Amino acid sequence: MKYSNQKLITTILPKGVGRELLQGLRKDHGVKTGNINMARGAGMYKPLDKRGIGEQTEKEMLSVVVPAEQADDVFAYIYETAKINEPHRGIILQSDLMCSSLYSLPTDLAEEKE
Repeated sequence: MKYSNQKLITTILPKGVGRELLQGLRKDHGVKTGNINMARGAGMYKPLDKRGIGEQTEKEMLSVVVPAEQADDVFAYIYETAKINEPHRGIILQSDLMCSSLYSLPTDLAEEKE
């Protein structure tokens, strides 16, 4: 089975981290597209008697598609910038894509102000 030359990087983050991270990806790595979805989750290190609906917190799921040759750099950038190595800061995954379509912006558009 042949895979495309693209990688999907998915990160589960604390609420409020995704937008700034996506802006940094655009500025520092030229990532033009990304999705931020909201989710709910609970950490696995909370005592069992304290778990429940009230203990769930909102999370952000950031997904970006990048060329395979850029994937390791983008993965490392997200890992370092989002501080994934610290407790309760999230998880990051990278996977091959079967196929993806090329995305490009028209060249005559004005740059969006941040």
